[in-house]
Amino acid sequence: MKIARFSTGEDPRYGILDDDELVVLSGDPMFSGFDTTGERIPVTGVRLLAPVIPRSKVVAVGRNYREHAAELGNEVPAEPLIFLKPNTSVIGPGDAIVLPKQSERVEYEGELAVIIGSIAKNVSRADADSVIFGYTIANDVTARDLQKTDGQWTRAKGFDTFCPLGPIIETEFTVAGGTVETLVNGEVKQSGRFDDMVFPVDEIIEYISSVFTLLPGDVILTGTPSGIGPIIDGDSVEVRVPGLGTLRNPVRA
Repeated sequence: MKIARFSTGEDPRYGILDDDELVVLSGDPMFSGFDTTGERIPVTGVRLLAPVIPRSKVVAVGRNYREHAAELGNEVPAEPLIFLKPNTSVIGPGDAIVLPKQSERVEYEGELAVIIGSIAKNVSRADADSVIFGYTIANDVTARDLQKTDGQWTRAKGFDTFCPLGPIIETEFTVAGGTVETLVNGEVKQSGRFDDMVFPVDEIIEYISSVFTLLPGDVILTGTPSGIGPIIDGDSVEVRVPGLGTLRNPVRA
């Protein structure tokens, strides 16, 4: 089931994507279920928003593809390397990634994102699927120069607009065999397979939930493949995942 969060000029609403229409839901399906209002709206008549605004946190996994770790001159970590992005970094499809004046090199990182659907603490790998609401696409935008100089990643990863999400949440997505591509101005820059993750999704959830409680609406970014590079004012970035669609964002100074 493909779930969209959208606006027609009023407050955000939710809908189930049915071909080229949205079947409008009565509320946030994560908390209100999938009851519909009976209304159907053409997709062309709405603005798609970030499919979720985390009420608590965005948790990201670094160096989760071996070739990406190598291109940065790093070893693959022995256990998941996690960090946080603030929920104020989240934007939706079509929203601009804004380049901060503090950085001279901002880079794209196309990723698969996991949306948590229930309270999760000390979840085993075997039970990981039970706490997943669905999947979407993310771009873990990074001020690479600040990441290197700061020695920790909060500022480099946390600027407003540095976590594009969308365009929809797929509740029945199959990770195995999936791929992700990132394009800048139509040129493929990244191409990776989810099967190449160092730590798969179930292991990531087990590890993170052993550290802190995950809440409904929390987002987990699962890492980026090799091929990262800079973006500049005027660029257009697309992250593609078959089954989840394409997340497009312009870049602005």
